[in-house]
Amino acid sequence: MSDTAALPSVLFVCVHNAGRSQMAAAFLTHLAGDRVEVRSAGSAPADTVNLAVVQAMSEVGIDISAQVPKVLTAEAVQASDVVITMGCGDSCPVFPGKRYLDWQLPDPAGQGVGAVRPIRDEIEQRIRGLIDEIV
Repeated sequence: MSDTAALPSVLFVCVHNAGRSQMAAAFLTHLAGDRVEVRSAGSAPADTVNLAVVQAMSEVGIDISAQVPKVLTAEAVQASDVVITMGCGDSCPVFPGKRYLDWQLPDPAGQGVGAVRPIRDEIEQRIRGLIDEIV
């Protein structure tokens, strides 16, 4: 069994865990592989991942159709080295010793795939930069 304590861990948080945080987690998993522990959650999770987000990600070869929005827990925050919020505001718990980043990104909720693509591409660029910093 490998020692996962040595891996940097990142938690992506948005309100519904149905769009931005799902895309970010998928890109980090896809691009960093097993070099990073990845979590995502929402302060008020939706029932399903946004279908336009699923479609936009499939266009770049990443299948997130099986993902399910998860509720944000204090334990998930405590277990993460870096917490990246995307519009969850004050509902994200803050713990000392964690690195917090707030990515201001448009919310893809209710948008078509055409509106989701630029959000997806911005997230991919931010993830590539994050990998350079933490891996």
